[in-house]
Amino acid sequence: MSEKLLTPIEIGLTAAIVAIEDHEPLILTARDSDGLAGLPFGPFDAPSHRTFEIGLRAWVEEQTGLRLGYVEQLYTFGDRGRHAEAGDTGAHMVSIGYLALTRAFGGELAATSASFAPWYRFLPWEDWREGPPAIIADDIIPALTGWAEEETPETTRALPRKDRVRFYFGLDGASWDEERVLDRYELLYEAGLVEEARRDGRPAALARKALSALGTSMRFDHRRILATAVARLRAKLKYRPVVFELLPAEFTLTELQYTVEAISGRHLHKQNFRRLVEMEALVEPTGVMSTQTGGRPAALYRFRRDVLQERPAPGLRVRSRR
Repeated sequence: MSEKLLTPIEIGLTAAIVAIEDHEPLILTARDSDGLAGLPFGPFDAPSHRTFEIGLRAWVEEQTGLRLGYVEQLYTFGDRGRHAEAGDTGAHMVSIGYLALTRAFGGELAATSASFAPWYRFLPWEDWREGPPAIIADDIIPALTGWAEEETPETTRALPRKDRVRFYFGLDGASWDEERVLDRYELLYEAGLVEEARRDGRPAALARKALSALGTSMRFDHRRILATAVARLRAKLKYRPVVFELLPAEFTLTELQYTVEAISGRHLHKQNFRRLVEMEALVEPTGVMSTQTGGRPAALYRFRRDVLQERPAPGLRVRSRR
């Protein structure tokens, strides 16, 4: 009996690198020859890289000039078709995604094609700081409603399409859960409403027109990796002090609130937020006042590192104001 030839596998390393600047969450992107924005990416080279993370750090520094600090592995992305070009019969790419946090980068990036871009440019329906984005009611819900009505009774999913639309987008009494970033993107992909689904040849995308209003597409499955990174960071805010990886060593409470709002995509009540910060005891005053606020001088604070020894899950369990 002849042996079946197996498709070779390659391992790629992809980084969602987040920074905050002027109260906006930014993601580091690099444009390829096709003009599409993507995340910094490179293959894992076993002879050169002892671990995946070492390989990731090496690729990012080589491609952008950034030396990463905080890094954590997100997920392994291996769906066929979401990294291959149409008709590609070459090696299958398995991409290991990482979340990395960096403080605002003031210098020039090594590659002229690399730059920080607002992450809501790619996921515009996730920014609720000024209330529900108009794109949800005007574009997303009508399109998803029509797609959900096409579902046949033979569905194999635990939740039918209509229920997933309602739960993920906070309709008909369901609340908006800011952590369901990936669920929402995957629903739009499944319904064929984002450009990536059309590029991948998804049947739903070929049956309907992609919505151009649904943000800027990214190459391969990088927008899916970005959605995973945003969801992870939003969840982690509540039980780990990761927000301080994005702030300068000294900051005002207003800067802290704006940073939390930028990440969560939600507006927070000022006094409630400050009571929460005081209750969680995550910061301590420096005794110095900042005059850079444009108004009255504001007290500067720093992260209180002793909290890491005092309890196992120090974070900011914020509640939004709708």
